[in-house]
Amino acid sequence: MLEIAEQLHRWAGQGRVFAVATVVAVGGSAPRQPGAALAVDSEGTAVGSVSGGCVEGAVYELCRQAIEDGTTVRERFGYSDDDAFAVGLTCGGVIDVLVTPVRADDPSRAVYAAAFAAAAQGRAAAVARVTEGPAELLGAPLLVHPDGSYDGALGGHPELDRTAAAEARAMLDAGRTGELVIGAEGSRCGSPLRLLVESSVPRPRMIVFGAVDFAAALVRAGRFLGYHVTVCDARPVFATAARFPDADEIVVEWPHRYLATTEVDTRTVLCVLTHDAKFDIPLLKLALRLPVAYVGAMGSHRTHRTRDEQLREAGVPEHRLAALHSPIGLDLGARTPEETALSIAAEIVAVRRGGSGVSLKGAHTPIHHESGAPLVPVG
Repeated sequence: MLEIAEQLHRWAGQGRVFAVATVVAVGGSAPRQPGAALAVDSEGTAVGSVSGGCVEGAVYELCRQAIEDGTTVRERFGYSDDDAFAVGLTCGGVIDVLVTPVRADDPSRAVYAAAFAAAAQGRAAAVARVTEGPAELLGAPLLVHPDGSYDGALGGHPELDRTAAAEARAMLDAGRTGELVIGAEGSRCGSPLRLLVESSVPRPRMIVFGAVDFAAALVRAGRFLGYHVTVCDARPVFATAARFPDADEIVVEWPHRYLATTEVDTRTVLCVLTHDAKFDIPLLKLALRLPVAYVGAMGSHRTHRTRDEQLREAGVPEHRLAALHSPIGLDLGARTPEETALSIAAEIVAVRRGGSGVSLKGAHTPIHHESGAPLVPVG
């Protein structure tokens, strides 16, 4: 739901009546993950997607029905062996969808509006909703802020709200979206309720060190993948907006000095393209100590071996050196800046999602990994 927050924020501001269908659980080779959403307003306008096309028509009708009767429902869609043309996911997966109306008379509308505004403006927030349990509890939102405070109510026992807020805050801290199970009165015992927690966090950072030709293509790839991209180089003649029009930020500073003062987290990726020891060694010595998701460095195999020896001499231990992706990128046979950027971006996605990087043709690996790789920081 929060992935289409910008559109929903506009609809809420315009006073529109609408319904939102949100993927709450998936199984098999489902094309979309929990949190994916399709919204339909009272005029029949639709935004978003829950399946990439497989069941959009059926979900669209469920949204129209929810607008009419004001009822929240959970529906399952999956592949039918008996009738491949029946409504279902012909890719072989299963998705559970929660369809929730947001009408003018809905007491939760203000909470939804605040959630859409926060996500649309890039502020961290999480929304928890009951997706499986008593009908009267389905769909009501609890908006949870980074400090643990919350707005709204799930509609059950007050302790349920407190427990749900604590769980949602923990998921927000990790930037995670998914389902969890707690007791109806907020404990781990008693009648179970299933909740979906959707987290909206600011875009993760990609910091590209080295204002070289390859960097311009990587900046474009990073923006395409949803990163907030910074280019950093100590040479002002190269680090310019004219050379990197797609960058969110350009910094003229020695790379290691900038990295020492800027904010990074466990989703940050660092791409070192400087290819110059006077920049690379102090930068990588620091980068490999930080709790970031990925550190990659450009260079030939010979450059890599030399750089490894210099880092060892600088005191970097072997277990940290092992976390360095060098030479950077996957083996695609890349030659041009654009092909090299694709190689680097592909490796970042593989690390993030737990992919192997091998061709799917003839491979006995899943196309869609259930929840991606566990997030293990480099540092």
